[in-house]
Amino acid sequence: MNKPFLLRPACKDYLWGGERLKKDFHKDSTMVPLAETWECSTHPDGASIVDSGSEKGKTLTEVLHAHPEYIGTHPHTKDELPILVKLIDAQKDLSVQVHPDDDYALKYENSLGKSELWYVLDACQGAKLVYGFAHDMTPQEVLESLENKTIEKHLQKVNVMKDDVFFVKAGTVHAIGEGVLVAEIQESSNLTYRLYDYDRKDKNGNPRQLHIDRAMEVMDMKFSGEPRQPMRVLKYRKGYASELLGRCKYFQVERILINSAEGIIPVRTGSNSFEVLLCIGGSGVLKGTDQLPFEKGQCIFLPADSEEMHLEGKAELLRICC
Repeated sequence: MNKPFLLRPACKDYLWGGERLKKDFHKDSTMVPLAETWECSTHPDGASIVDSGSEKGKTLTEVLHAHPEYIGTHPHTKDELPILVKLIDAQKDLSVQVHPDDDYALKYENSLGKSELWYVLDACQGAKLVYGFAHDMTPQEVLESLENKTIEKHLQKVNVMKDDVFFVKAGTVHAIGEGVLVAEIQESSNLTYRLYDYDRKDKNGNPRQLHIDRAMEVMDMKFSGEPRQPMRVLKYRKGYASELLGRCKYFQVERILINSAEGIIPVRTGSNSFEVLLCIGGSGVLKGTDQLPFEKGQCIFLPADSEEMHLEGKAELLRICC
């Protein structure tokens, strides 16, 4: 039976980031700002590092290539980790952007596309995000609004609160707004086509690259409707409670609240797929033949066909699987 292990993230210093991932989630990074941490990733642009056990110090990519059985037999894996799990601190607005779907990305970029789910960990009062257009647009109208720098008035801006969930389908124009802290679960892809970036410059003083031609080819220009929060049912069991945040063909995300003073929470993966546990609050211990302590901000990889384990502690976690 396979044993779980901790992961250490790859870090990103995009210009819109802040310091909350260091202050609130104990991320040990010298980057200023710290915009994203790629908590569970085998993507070439930022692979996570195994941070416990016999493989400590190796990249997750190296470990999974050596042990493909850790991924499981689920058809979406295709011998590669199909998801990427991030923490994102938007101290400033992110660019208005869009991601391609799998068909387009495979044809033109030799990559997966990118659909994603955001779970809002915190949001400042009045925080917003961009989710699609506020009304139907034509290609000519989009291009004219970009030329005239009036694109923002056509974007649908949505109020954001802590504990909100948003599923962003590939092709949806979107942007995380200033003051929002999110956990993002997505396909394993780093394809982003920037449509508009407020005329910002990079750290070298150059205008940030836009990808308008590609964005125009993949974006949905129809009014998408205001995103509604999904129906969520918190199911209580002895020692813990859980709720489904979202499910799509790429991944499933649950939120789990544990309080082991009231019971023991069993954990085990089958041969079909791995799981990822991201601690977003509190602390605890994952116990099997060994003990694996964890705390807020840490991420655990549970290989497929794991040993029987159980969770103890008082913590809030996101449980991610295919």
